Amino acid sequence: QSLDVANNQLRELPAALADCPRLKEANFRGNQLRDKRLEKMVNGCQTKAILEYLRAGGRGKGKVESAREEVRKKKREKQQKKDSGDGEQDEVEEASKLLVKILHVSENPAPLVVKVSPGVKDVRAFIVCCVLKGVNLKPGNALKRFLTMQTKLHEDICEKRTVATIATHDLQLVKAPLTYDVQPPDELKIMPLGRKEIKAKDLLRQLQQEAEEQRKQKKRQNVSGLHKYLQLLDGKDNYPCLVDTEGAVISFPPITNSEKTKIRKETRDLFLEVTSDTSLQICKDVMDTLILKIAELNRSALENREGSGSDMELDAPCGPGNMNLPLVVEQVRVVDTDGNLKVLYPSKTDLATVSSLLTVIR
Repeated sequence: QSLDVANNQLRELPAALADCPRLKEANFRGNQLRDKRLEKMVNGCQTKAILEYLRAGGRGKGKVESAREEVRKKKREKQQKKDSGDGEQDEVEEASKLLVKILHVSENPAPLVVKVSPGVKDVRAFIVCCVLKGVNLKPGNALKRFLTMQTKLHEDICEKRTVATIATHDLQLVKAPLTYDVQPPDELKIMPLGRKEIKAKDLLRQLQQEAEEQRKQKKRQNVSGLHKYLQLLDGKDNYPCLVDTEGAVISFPPITNSEKTKIRKETRDLFLEVTSDTSLQICKDVMDTLILKIAELNRSALENREGSGSDMELDAPCGPGNMNLPLVVEQVRVVDTDGNLKVLYPSKTDLATVSSLLTVIR
């Protein structure tokens, strides 16, 4: 149940540790591990996340690989049903799938672009963005469920923000074009969610003090909220940030978004952003899952609205014919300072990991 091999000379951890079902607590700190991603996790993650990482063979595959395997399994089962002549059932399943329509850059009169500064390469190199239109957060507790979903994704597929961080913004409040940049802690200014404008250096100091007070009050080692992620910026001379055309920082990953682009019940169109210092593919996999979860919440909100007959603020009439209107995903280009394309999302191969649950109109 417990393993303590801290402060030894281990260079790697055997994957076989992941096959120890009763292992609940493991301390690997103070070893010079070759895998720097794993070393970072050892210093800041729960045992369960570390074992998931080892099970997947390292390099941050963990939850994402599990999700892919689940999708493959569903595809195999679907093919078996088809082969056994159960085609009618498949047609019903296809009709009940969530719809997502992709608006390509070439079809968009005003596509959003994100420019990446060279400095992010050594701080938090990877970013993927898109626009999602047609979201409905008005009915009942739809907004609360949206925020809870985002928190769960941070805990699960993002592995407590160690492999990726999600940021969601109200598109109407985003002043494009945007720049993904780095700034020193004493220069980066942001208006964090629910707080006044503050320098990043002072925000982290403030959060650290709050964490200490929280620990003393609750007499626990663990802290909650933003305080859990402070160690992810340890040792960095510059912090990553997404800056709008007016020079305002709208995102400071992996810590917080800005109050300036905060999502509200009235928000219909979203700007979505996923960043990582691990890999571009992890950003894409997380974005795929985020879009799926928002589509699920959107349908649920419409179904509840139809069933309750309340909340007349809904813009579109909500009836059976309206229930499966597609969400529109607009492609966003991420380019370098010379305008060369670094990543386009969603591309032809994106959203494949969730294709068993989504119908994507390309």
